Amino acid sequence: MNKLKGVIPPMITPFDEQGNLDEKNLQKLVEYLSPRVDGLFICGSYGCGPLMSLEERKKVAEIVKKYALPGTRIVVHTGTTTTRDTIELTKHAAYIGCDAASAVGPYYFKYADDSLKKYYSDILKETKNEIPFYAYHNPQFQGYETSLSVMKALKEEGLAGIKDATFNVMQYARKLLDENFDVALGTEAIWVSAHALGCKAYIPGIGNVFPELCTRMWNHSMKGESEEALKLQFLINKLRDVMYLARSTQLAIYAIADIRGIVTAYPRAPFIPASQAEKDAIRESLAKLGVL
Repeated sequence: MNKLKGVIPPMITPFDEQGNLDEKNLQKLVEYLSPRVDGLFICGSYGCGPLMSLEERKKVAEIVKKYALPGTRIVVHTGTTTTRDTIELTKHAAYIGCDAASAVGPYYFKYADDSLKKYYSDILKETKNEIPFYAYHNPQFQGYETSLSVMKALKEEGLAGIKDATFNVMQYARKLLDENFDVALGTEAIWVSAHALGCKAYIPGIGNVFPELCTRMWNHSMKGESEEALKLQFLINKLRDVMYLARSTQLAIYAIADIRGIVTAYPRAPFIPASQAEKDAIRESLAKLGVL
């Protein structure tokens, strides 16, 4: 199995002040990130995927695929509130040549294990011969837990792996990770620990704006240079603290992207961009950490 490997940031999606997809800045962001990371996870939580129409999400995937360097692995978050729409987006990701798809459990309503298993099983039946498919475990956003028993059953049906956005990656690594099933860490906060458990890829929000630090940490960890990897882990965790100076970590990433001169863009409403006071506090904190 060709598992995910390396640093794969959950890329933000640039919008303009009127809330329209900003294709020019999307291209600019892809061209900035692609040479610095191993892949891009698009249209997820940081990417405002649930705030976009299906056609907009397809357009984002097409632009990212077009402008990413060859070898940059593109993972498309295709999760929606319905099985039908998730299948449509997953098939589109396969059609344009993306490397994998991943879906959070259907949100808004809370689903029992049998309904959730059927959701993923139906997606796998329709798409598993076209593109590797990952479950995306994010109880905070989907509104409920995906049980380990459901994941075990889906593994037998051809689920490629799981992106775990909790801090419970140990249970999946211990119970599911093997040569035929991938476990990708959905946070930068515990990468060194996750690597020790066998994970080979992580999906760091801070990687949107500090891809070089995330890549250095991954490289040191993979080479067994534990002291250097831990120094970067502690620095990156301090950067995570800075992200909470905004009203959400997503808003902080848009602000830091502007502060660092990477791209000036906006989140989509009903998100409200970081205030000037929040941006000033973020800038001051980043300066103190010596990363500007």
